[in-house]
Amino acid sequence: MKKENNFFLKGNCKENSKNLVIENLFNFFGKDFAFYQKTLTGFPILWINRIILIKVGEYLYNLSPPYIMLYDLHGVDERFRLHRKNLPKADFSVFYHLISIESNSDIMLKVPLFEHDLSLPTFTGLFSNANWYERETWDMFGIVFDKHPNLTRIIMPSTWKGHPLRKNYSARATDHEAFYLNEIKEDAEMEGLKFKPELWGMKRKKDDVEFMFLNLGPNHPSAHGAFRIVLQLDGENIIDCVPDIGYHHRGAEKMAERQSWHSYIPYTDRIEYLGGCVNEMPYVLSVEKLANISVPKKAEVIRVMMSELFRINSHLLYISTFIQDVGCMTPVFLAFTDRQKIYDLIEAITGARMHPAWFRIGGVANDLPKGWHTLLKEFLIWMPKRLKYYVKTALENSILINRSKGIAKYNKEEALKWGVTGAGLRATGIDFDVRKWRPYSGYENYTFDVPVGGGISDCYSRVMIKVEEIYQSLRILKQCLHNMPEGPFKSEHPLSTPPDKESALQNIDTMISHFLQVSWGPVIPQNESFQMIEATKGINSYYLISDGGTMSYRTRIRTPSFPHLQQIPAVIRGSLISDLIVYLGSIDFVMSDVDR
Repeated sequence: MKKENNFFLKGNCKENSKNLVIENLFNFFGKDFAFYQKTLTGFPILWINRIILIKVGEYLYNLSPPYIMLYDLHGVDERFRLHRKNLPKADFSVFYHLISIESNSDIMLKVPLFEHDLSLPTFTGLFSNANWYERETWDMFGIVFDKHPNLTRIIMPSTWKGHPLRKNYSARATDHEAFYLNEIKEDAEMEGLKFKPELWGMKRKKDDVEFMFLNLGPNHPSAHGAFRIVLQLDGENIIDCVPDIGYHHRGAEKMAERQSWHSYIPYTDRIEYLGGCVNEMPYVLSVEKLANISVPKKAEVIRVMMSELFRINSHLLYISTFIQDVGCMTPVFLAFTDRQKIYDLIEAITGARMHPAWFRIGGVANDLPKGWHTLLKEFLIWMPKRLKYYVKTALENSILINRSKGIAKYNKEEALKWGVTGAGLRATGIDFDVRKWRPYSGYENYTFDVPVGGGISDCYSRVMIKVEEIYQSLRILKQCLHNMPEGPFKSEHPLSTPPDKESALQNIDTMISHFLQVSWGPVIPQNESFQMIEATKGINSYYLISDGGTMSYRTRIRTPSFPHLQQIPAVIRGSLISDLIVYLGSIDFVMSDVDR
């Protein structure tokens, strides 16, 4: 292989032989084809030349068992990274995270790039869902993907200048010119929002038929948030459609680069605002890997308990709003009554409701209050009866079944092709649940089942999977109730817990340590870590790069809703507009989870 600027280092074959796939790769492409990077991610990372990127991707895709899912794809601005010793030289890098479902294994490919030549071949010929990921990487970093079908802005407005995730792009509004909006700028912004079918490969006419283009959203009630879909219609039939996202973007990954490791925790709640503590879990687990912090058993059980409460809370809203989308109003009001009981329990434990920001690096914020078990026990008695009522009165209704069964269906191959996770994937018959396959926070100690479908994921099966998941969450909660261990609720590790007040008042070095811990935050050792969890809507994960400072150098948040919305056109073409509404209701997404 020809080396570009001699920035590739020789791979350590002895190290690679620990992993059969890595050994096979080095045997096939040669011992110098890649550099093996050691990290705390838990899977192999290979730096490779962009010239062989597609060939390596094809090799992994055609392996037996294959790396069949492109889980994530994004970039890193490497220019200001201090601790890059022995890594290939690079100004930027793009990573490709691939998963083999059959072997339950991951691999990450990294491609180094230089500022004067930021281009890569598109991965869309191999993985369809690379489309949006490459668009976002170009949007955020300015990295060009050759022969991409539509390399345009996806998160930022079409009129935006610059690439926000570059390190020299300021994160603070005070560093930019004051915002203004005059008529000229307003007209330009409105022009940028106009939908031009030809730019998306759509044709206005077919023979003598004039197709109609319908703008659904970004504020339509059926869109479940600030989400826009432009439909190409022949009567009521959907010929094609284009999802348009980005209206809810808040720069969550950029903010992680300016917040301390501790102070970023409240932001994680709001990535997917219905999941609450669930979304704190992958972040704190990733930081704990970097800092080598062990969490007490009691803290692990508390985390599981809070996560399952929020899972039920989210599922109840999803099920009831899906029923509402099909045409029945009553279950929504019933669901909010049930969710109120969950919020009462969460508030009693954390002092907050939707966004507790209660998990901490090394444990949780406080011990459980007196009486928590009584509230949990009452809820465990209440919820099963209510769940049966939802099923009997609405989900077994023949009208709802006819409106949702067989609608927006796809099989396991299509689900993996688009990066679908969660209930949508399990409805196809694949029982991939991170809590079972890759246990975290002690999930391996709980007895519960993974509900799966019969091979085809449609609107009805996706909803019924969620119903069964609530029953399984109730089983887990019952085990938390009866098996809550004694002991501390937080680690005493110095990077997670500042010195106590008495010690700080007696020793100047301890006082300085306390001051730095509280004001600047902990200094986390340089390395890279990764953690995925089974969130409310699919798999959520954090990929963290620490440069040995008080804040993250790079935080990549992979959310389930992003690929789920990218899949919409492939599933809904040829259906009716009314089917699209049912389909949107069955996906279970919120736009903050998509746009971040």
